[in-house]
Amino acid sequence: MQETQSHPTPKVLIIGGGYGGLKAALGLQRKLKTPADITLISKHDYHYQTTLLHKVAIGTLSSRKARIFYRKILDPKKIRFIKDKILEICPEENKVIGNGGAYKYDYLIIALGFRPDHLGIKGVGKNTYRLSSLNAALKLMKNIENKFKEYTHTKNAQDLSVIVCGTGFTGIEFTAELATQLDELCLICGIDRSLPKITCIGRSEHILPVFNDKLATAAESKLKKLGVRIVSNATIEEVRDDRVIARYKGQDEPLEILGNTIIWSAGVKGSEIIERSTLPNKKGRIPVNAQLQCEAYPNIYVVGDSAQARDKDIIHAPTAQLSAQMGDYIAELFCAKLADKPFHRPFVFHHKGTVCSIGHTDGVGMVLGRGIKGEFAAFIKNTIENKWLYSLGGFEIVFKKGQFRYRTSN
Repeated sequence: MQETQSHPTPKVLIIGGGYGGLKAALGLQRKLKTPADITLISKHDYHYQTTLLHKVAIGTLSSRKARIFYRKILDPKKIRFIKDKILEICPEENKVIGNGGAYKYDYLIIALGFRPDHLGIKGVGKNTYRLSSLNAALKLMKNIENKFKEYTHTKNAQDLSVIVCGTGFTGIEFTAELATQLDELCLICGIDRSLPKITCIGRSEHILPVFNDKLATAAESKLKKLGVRIVSNATIEEVRDDRVIARYKGQDEPLEILGNTIIWSAGVKGSEIIERSTLPNKKGRIPVNAQLQCEAYPNIYVVGDSAQARDKDIIHAPTAQLSAQMGDYIAELFCAKLADKPFHRPFVFHHKGTVCSIGHTDGVGMVLGRGIKGEFAAFIKNTIENKWLYSLGGFEIVFKKGQFRYRTSN
């Protein structure tokens, strides 16, 4: 009788449960027909939409609705979930180390997300809030709430002054969300509406530099109508606990903007775990080939903000849309790889458009090459967020946690 040689079940380890990592896990859960030992590790037991953190920070999206627990959407018979914080990646030994010990793998999918980039500016790390996680957003919300509620006792005008450093999507969406809620916040706290000040500082000529001048100008006009002061063409030189020191381009005299709540949204970079590792990387982002593979370690694949992916000579800017498409691609690649089937198709990013919300019922954006704004842009933004929820758990999760024009998200 001829002996049949048994092959060990391949171990696939996914570290990080953001847009890219979770999409890879769900894709494998739905499509993989070959036996495999697949594990997803995340430092939280829930996923959250980073594109909605500005709402959490203002209190227009509750933490209850923001959390999507992994164990509710992952099938434990197909994907093992482990809550642990990864501390070290050891590619030479095919393992990662977390607080709970070492995890071996045959294949590793890195999806560790982003962290704020302080850009070497003095005081950013110590004196600013960042919209980098759900917990960070909740901390910022509590700070704003406390400062407004205590104003009747402190009478410190700077407690009502909020400074946003950065005029990209994160900074502008937070600024707009806060500005649209100031009437209600002042009413609740018994504060004269003329007292709170919001200032947004950017080094570009226009806010939202990824958009054309027409859309950027429209967004700027909307913010100014909400009472926001916009400081453009300014380089931030220092952040103190009660002010931001900046300088207009070509000017000698510094500009000091006073405020006791300062938000930093002027830059992001990859994971410090990657940056400390032996993996080739630039600011925590790993260069990958056309199949999102780390060429120095062929059994390692990278998605989302951890990957430095190129299209010819252009490096893709990290976005949720890019991360999700990477996750879908990796799931298809691994379905073929684990079944010993050829898979030669390279990853190609299909940019479907981008929308920036200006509060819950307004926005600007580019969709399929067409500029949009107003309530239609807000509707498209909500549709994008709800489409993501649908991809995780169908209509049920959309009805429970979705964004809709006719209701709040609390």
